[in-house]
Amino acid sequence: METATDNLPAHDNVGVVVIGRNEGERLIRCLESVRSPSRYVVYVDSGSSDGSVEAARQLGAAVVDLDMTVPFTAARARNAGFTRLMELAPDLTYVYFVDGDCEVYGGWIDTARAFLDARSQVAVVWGQRRERYPERSIYNTLCEIEWRSFPLGETKYCGGDALMRTAAFREVNGYTPTLICGEEPELCIRMRQKGWRIWHVDEDMTLHDAAIYRFSQWWKRMLRGGYGFAQGAALHGAPPERHWVRESRRAWFWGLGMPTIVVAATVIVGWWGLLLAAVYPLQLIRLASYGRRYPEARWHWAGAMVLGRFAEMLGQMKYLFDRARRVQSKLIEYK
Repeated sequence: METATDNLPAHDNVGVVVIGRNEGERLIRCLESVRSPSRYVVYVDSGSSDGSVEAARQLGAAVVDLDMTVPFTAARARNAGFTRLMELAPDLTYVYFVDGDCEVYGGWIDTARAFLDARSQVAVVWGQRRERYPERSIYNTLCEIEWRSFPLGETKYCGGDALMRTAAFREVNGYTPTLICGEEPELCIRMRQKGWRIWHVDEDMTLHDAAIYRFSQWWKRMLRGGYGFAQGAALHGAPPERHWVRESRRAWFWGLGMPTIVVAATVIVGWWGLLLAAVYPLQLIRLASYGRRYPEARWHWAGAMVLGRFAEMLGQMKYLFDRARRVQSKLIEYK
């Protein structure tokens, strides 16, 4: 009996899942960068109104239109894309997940596949993400710094763009669809618990277009991160993982704890209590001293780290409020 993969050359055992909404030209660049006559590509759309679905079909991708009456998450979209990919080609060995605002470097998929071919215990390999326009805004620059900060070699987690073994993905039942942020680290935890390994290689993988040009966009991104820290800690905060417990506590301390201490001290001892607020500029100086890897933006980065704790704390509070009401949060979007 002929299967969907019988028409593929034996060497091309990688399928691609792209997710996006209203990415416009970014999506076209993404799909063109992964397109191959011998490769299955699935595009998962989440309510685009810019012609993304039609563009994806014209470029040969199989399209999945998500039911937007169900709260959207990137995790849910990737799971839907994987399901469709397995319907098209159930015997694929690898799946490459990539966001629609990324362009994949030529040769990356082959490099990643060769890496996994040679290491049977590695479930996930990911490379270096670069920012396309870091010079266009300080927020894009901060994203570039973030991409540069991930350690190389064997790691605990991967990012959103990564090549994975379909067998490993199936073994852990894919992404947790209710997570609005941090779904990749949570997936990797469950893979590592099954004995799989995660690897970050020093190879160019994707050009990312953050397109963050306003403070409000950056603030929402940080708030979403705080929400994700809370979700991750709730799922895997117990030993030995202690997943995102430190990050959650850091958000509470700097975003709420210290301001509360300053206010309390002012009430008790008067205006002298405000001197305790000096801890924030001192923290700014301390963080800036760690920014030698990116001297061109170290003060901006340090300021973002200090200010971002307030947004992360609000994200933590939103998570607790949603959990108390037993509702699933909608995605906190910044684009």
